[in-house]
Formats: sequence, structure tokens, C-alpha cells
Amino acid sequence: MAGARRARRETQREIAEFLSIGPVQVAELDLGDEGPVLRPGPGSAPVTSGAVFLLVRRAGRPVGTLLGEVPEGADPTEALAALAREVPGGATPGPLPAPPSAAVVVATRERADQLARALDSLLAQDHPDFEIVVVDNAPLTEETRELVERKYGERVRYVREPVPGLASAHNRGLAAVRAEVVAFTDDDVVADPRWLTELTAPFTADPRLGCATGLILPARLGTPAQVLLESHGGFAKGFAPRTYDPRRPPADEPLFPFTAGRFGSGANMAFRTEVLRAVGGFDPATGAGTRARGGDDLYGFVRVLAQGHGLRYTPSALVWHHHRETWRDLETQAYGYGAGLTAYLTAILVNRPALLPAFLARVPGGLAHARALTAVRAAGARAADVTAAGGPAVGGPAVGGPAAGGPAAGRGVGPAAGAPGGHDSRAYPWPRRLARLQLRGMLYGPVGYLRARRALRAVGREAG
Repeated sequence: MAGARRARRETQREIAEFLSIGPVQVAELDLGDEGPVLRPGPGSAPVTSGAVFLLVRRAGRPVGTLLGEVPEGADPTEALAALAREVPGGATPGPLPAPPSAAVVVATRERADQLARALDSLLAQDHPDFEIVVVDNAPLTEETRELVERKYGERVRYVREPVPGLASAHNRGLAAVRAEVVAFTDDDVVADPRWLTELTAPFTADPRLGCATGLILPARLGTPAQVLLESHGGFAKGFAPRTYDPRRPPADEPLFPFTAGRFGSGANMAFRTEVLRAVGGFDPATGAGTRARGGDDLYGFVRVLAQGHGLRYTPSALVWHHHRETWRDLETQAYGYGAGLTAYLTAILVNRPALLPAFLARVPGGLAHARALTAVRAAGARAADVTAAGGPAVGGPAVGGPAAGGPAAGRGVGPAAGAPGGHDSRAYPWPRRLARLQLRGMLYGPVGYLRARRALRAVGREAG
């Protein structure tokens, strides 16, 4: 009883601290040859004084992020350009090869307003040869179909998937497309005009490539939930391109390829169509909308890597994501992250039991790596507590973090330290309530996956 009261008091304190987090403006600044150009992020107002989460571009290419402060009365472009020039630009990439034909699959359910915003950005892509397929997943109304037919006509194809679950919706989209590469994104994103070209061009350059992922940044940081999530990495994976090759496992990933959350996220991913079909697509017992809660994208990454195909992370392939907005949303998300993680691992081992020895062989190294990271982060948190009088202490990560190791909205003024965009300073403590929920989700994940499989079998029997 006393323990439960302490937990309630701690949660109340954490919520009070959470509600004290102020909004942050979102913008992008291009350091072009003709001078810096500042633009607000999608869904954001023009920049004024105050804190700004800034994407820095050079000649249109994303190179890093920073959290800057525009002083009262200062010109926002001049103030932020001075900071942006300190962000390293990296090597200038060569010309992209001609991208292959592509299809974009967007799964949705009763969110027509958000879907319209996403479709408008997808129709503005500079890719020379692509189609868009909207998959209406277990709809309750005709709102999505009516939107697509009324506003987009023949420019967007509409298909319906009656079985609930993101993986089932993605599989229906996979079956419907005709292109060489199939890309997936969500209905709550705004895609950069070059997103699809940047995401799919690597498939032309590397015939062994089976999958590609890209950069995900916040469209707005207007609520405490959005700021907290991004301050712990959000969904971003940094600004350094990287190829994961199963023939040469990365030394810094002792659990490779089972650390699939490091590769990217389902809001920004693409597969060679024949490769994804050959591995059976996504497991329909995973993903949002099922009892497994998530993990469908991670399952797809690992299945493709396990078949010997490479995976390319391309930060120039950018989408802006509208993060969830409330404390309750974060609770749901934290539990879902944990459940999806262990559900996808269960799905991999159920569907590919031959991978079990490889997984078990990697566990000792993965645990040692995790202990080392925990020790480093704990030391950092203690050091931050000592200096907290001058500002908020740096909190520890969530259990694994929403995107552990990714860039985050740092605290204070100036560009990121270290690699461009790698300023995961974790300015606000990750609430223990959310960490506990993520752990509970991890314990539930295998059970949720097995329940989802039973539910699918029941649906199959009813359909038969």
C-alpha cells in the first residue's frame, strides 16, 4: 500500500514537471549560396523570439539540427544563421542515380484531415515515376474513400483492408503495387519534396540493397509531450548515411540484426518490392491495431537482413512527423514501444526458428554493451545533478529510449556537439512512469503477439 502511494506521488510530481515544459518553435534554415533562407516547419508559424529547433540545410541537403535561442528584438534569420554556420556540412554527395519506379503506401484509419496533408506533400514529390496507394484499414465510415475520390481522383489509388492492424494494411498495399520499390509512410507526416527520390535512389546504386530508411524530424513541438519525446531522440537516427550489410556485421551493434530499432522507423522506409514479397511481407500479428501493439516495421527490417540483403539509412530522405500531443499519448506510446519490441522478436523466432541460435549467441555481447551504456549514462546523470543549479538536470533515457542514441532537441544555445544532429542531451528527465510502462509492455509483448495470431486464425475461420 505504501509503495503504491509513493508511486502515485512520484507520478503526480512527474506530471507536474512535465506540464512545466514550454513549447519550442520548429524551423529550417538553408545556407545557400545566395544567403540564408529561414522557413517555419510544417504546421508551424513564422519564427519569432524564443527557443527554436532548427534543421540546417546546405544547398537544400539536411546536414544537422540544433536548438537555438532568438533574442527579443533580433532578426531570426541572422541569429539562427550565426549558429547554423557552426554545424559541419559533411562531404558533398555526388549526383544521385536515376531512381527506380516507386509506389508509396499510406495506411490510414479515420484520420481524413491528417491524410489530406500527407497526400498533398506526396503529390509534390520530384520523383519521376511513382504512384500513391491509400489503404483504408478496417474503416468505420466512408470518410477516407470519399476524400480520396473527391480530392485526388486518379492521382491516388484507394484500397480497403478489412482486417485491423498496420501490418495487414501494409501487406494489402504491397499486393496492390506494381513498382520496383515500395515505400511506406504514415498519414501524420509531411514529406520533403525530395523524400522519395532520396529514399529510392540507393536501390539503383546497390543491387544487393533490400531496404532503405530515412530521417524523421518533428513537424511541431507545441506541447510538453512533443518536446519531451524529441528531447530523448524522437524518431531520428542522425545525419550520417550508413549501410548495414549482413555479410559484415557492424562492430558497434553486438545484437545485429536484432537491434532493428536502430535502423529506422515505419514512417520512413522502403523495400525492393520483390524482396519484401519473397520474405512474406509483414507479419499480420504485429503492428499498431493488433494485440501486439507494434513491431511490424522492425520485423520487416530483420527478415530482409536475415535473407542477406543490405539496409541503407539515408538522412537526405526526410519526412516531418506530427508527434503525439498529450501525457496519455506518451503512456500509450511507451507501453506500445515495449510491447512491439518483444512482439517482433517473438514473431521473428516463431516464423524463422532457424534464427534462434544466432540470437542466443548475440545475447551475451548485447548485455555487456547495454551494461556499459547504462554505466555511462548513469555517470552522466550524476554529473548533471551536481550542476543542476544552473539549469535542468539531464535525465536518463527511457528503457531503450523512443529512439535511443538518436539526435534530440538539446538544451541551451548553439549547435550540437559532436556529429551533426547528434545532440541527444536529454534536457528533461524521462519520467519513471513511462519507463515502467515500457518495461510492462516488453513483458506483455510475446503474449500480445500470440493473442494476435489467435485472433487472426479466428478471422480466417469466420471468412472460410
